Amino acid sequence: MPAALDTATLIDLAQRAEASAPGPCACTRTPLDGWQSQPISLDETQLREIGTLLTEDDPEPTVAEYLPGKTTYWSNDAPIAPRYFPYNRCSVWECLSCARLYLRYTEGGGYFVDRRIRALRLALIEDIPL
Repeated sequence: MPAALDTATLIDLAQRAEASAPGPCACTRTPLDGWQSQPISLDETQLREIGTLLTEDDPEPTVAEYLPGKTTYWSNDAPIAPRYFPYNRCSVWECLSCARLYLRYTEGGGYFVDRRIRALRLALIEDIPL
């Protein structure tokens, strides 16, 4: 199992990644500022898992979302709140090509499974208690 990451570690990783990858990304043609189904244009072999926000001592993480104001799940400016859904089910991945970090999880619906991905942006991380 990948290393468990707390919010402080996530913030540190995001700071380092943003400092090392200041320019635009050319790794995918699909913008990943908000949640997206993982695009086929993103080469999975260039991603490396570096940790998880899923905690081992919580077998059933909350499905409560933290969406203040008029943000929605799909909003590019929706906060990244690690204790809330879907972040509490995410793994953190690094692009070996551009050094950016991404959050990924699998959304399971009644008749489908959808791998979702979102760029990790430092300015959006919020450490909000449940």
